[in-house]
Amino acid sequence: MKVKVTERALLARINRALRKDNQQLYRCREDSQAYEELGDFYAVDTAQDVVMARHVDLAMWARDLGMLPDWEELQR
Repeated sequence: MKVKVTERALLARINRALRKDNQQLYRCREDSQAYEELGDFYAVDTAQDVVMARHVDLAMWARDLGMLPDWEELQR
């Protein structure tokens, strides 16, 4: 059985890891005009203030960064 991790907790983990590279992951509100372009989550380079990734899969990014071990899963 896997331990469930909330979206909020996972987002905080990812942002702690990205902070050292001047990057941050944001959640886009569904009622936003930019939602179609950005998706649920998008990444920003905070030093240059540019969007560097759109339609980010939160769980996949967390696994790639080592923030979501195999014994944990994103609570949906």
